[in-house]
Amino acid sequence: MAVNEKLLKEVLEEIRPNLQADGGDMTYIGVDDEGVVKLELSGACAGCPMSSLTLSMGIERILKEHVPGVTRVEAVNDDANAEDLYEEYRPF
Repeated sequence: MAVNEKLLKEVLEEIRPNLQADGGDMTYIGVDDEGVVKLELSGACAGCPMSSLTLSMGIERILKEHVPGVTRVEAVNDDANAEDLYEEYRPF
């Protein structure tokens, strides 16, 4: 079953304020033929140890409930950007 991308994007926009409230955000990358949604996490979510829980227990659960055809959510992050966040706070 093909995922309705318009509905998917609408639901992601409903979820977004919850991430932004904690200093994070997400960018929709795409969805494949098997219903795997790819998101890039940014801000406080990039490199956060809790991001996998946010994806599985939060975003994935909501998408599966509201968007037929979604099977899984995966984070697609550029690890170099996450390292840059830590560089700012590294001791002298």
